[in-house]
Amino acid sequence: MSATPPIPLVEHAPPGAWAAASWCLGMAFGARAYYGIPWLPTSTQEGPGPWEWLLVAVAAGMALAVVRLLPCRPLVALGLLVVASYAGALAIDATNIGFLQYAAVDIAMGYVVATGARRARTAAVVLALCVLPGYAVLRLLLGLPLRLPHTLSSSWSDWQTVALTAAVAWLAGNSVRQARAYTERLGAQAAAQAVTAERLRIAREMHDTVAHSIGIIALQAGAAARVVETQPAGAREAMIAVEQAGRETLAGLRRMLGALRESDPGRGPGGEREREPAPRGPAEGLADVERLAASTTAAGVRVDVLWRGERRPLPADVDLSAFRIIQESVTNVVRHAATASCTVAVDYRDEEIIIEIEDSGQRSGQYSGQGAAKATRGLTPSSGYGLVGMRERVALLHGEFSAAPQPGGGFLVSARLPVPATAGAR
Repeated sequence: MSATPPIPLVEHAPPGAWAAASWCLGMAFGARAYYGIPWLPTSTQEGPGPWEWLLVAVAAGMALAVVRLLPCRPLVALGLLVVASYAGALAIDATNIGFLQYAAVDIAMGYVVATGARRARTAAVVLALCVLPGYAVLRLLLGLPLRLPHTLSSSWSDWQTVALTAAVAWLAGNSVRQARAYTERLGAQAAAQAVTAERLRIAREMHDTVAHSIGIIALQAGAAARVVETQPAGAREAMIAVEQAGRETLAGLRRMLGALRESDPGRGPGGEREREPAPRGPAEGLADVERLAASTTAAGVRVDVLWRGERRPLPADVDLSAFRIIQESVTNVVRHAATASCTVAVDYRDEEIIIEIEDSGQRSGQYSGQGAAKATRGLTPSSGYGLVGMRERVALLHGEFSAAPQPGGGFLVSARLPVPATAGAR
């Protein structure tokens, strides 16, 4: 949704890694006085012994474990950071938690606020705010002083600062959570609008098909009325054609009426219904697949069409939906797959028709270039709703639809459309 590109370092480094890195850096900074390195502050107090350094190593291991734990068990990871901070500070005899270590706690808390439930968010905020007071209470219980002779601050001195940083971390996490929820709502709303728009488009196409069938019925009925006395056989054939066209049209309407009844187009400012101009001309179908393949191949992306089974006339709604699925899939191959060819397979079976569109390219939402622009110029405009529209068309016909990457590379779109046993010629 946003046009601002993500920062690569933030995009590729998980929050747990940032928290662990901040904690380890804070630990190293806090123990710098005991390294004996020139030009660094050196403490006059007795340094940590072997057991204390072992405790520091254990605390560092706990902090590093946060990298894996934070995405799956964020509250546990936050608790580990707090325990590691207490252990590291006690090992080097620090009277307070280092700022960078507390920043690690804030990073984990912000992650919980951004991704967790209400209880988890509340627990994380309370835990983060109580880190410094909790350390002061722990030192009191262990009989340790809150201020050392060579220090200027006590265990309580920085509480206002860390409380402010906790508030900033909460605001950041809450903003991320709200932005994510808003994006999800927009996505759901866009998907619902796409489904509604696709249903309306299907309804308009069905309207054209029904109008075509009614025209045929009217012509055949008129011819039968004119020759019923002079040519009874011709009148009988005309009425049989009328019956066949009527049954086919009614069958298509029954299959789609229930789902289309729920669609409600938007209204304009004056209350009138808004709609796109209905397409004019004869309805398209599988007979137009070869033309689509030829135009796409001429534009730069080869389309191989494989026909299986005995080709026969299909109901108008099934024929039109099958063509639209192939058309949209080929369009997606041209626009989003880095490949120069794809295969369209149409399998006629006794009670169903199977459609498969397969390519060997790598899908990318950002794929563009001269080849894609050149190829898309040769395509007939499609519905524009991609997989949502195809899935909706198949669902309206009570079929099955799948679209997924292939294990060996490429992408496969498959649709199974039931064909009524009484299907006749269009």
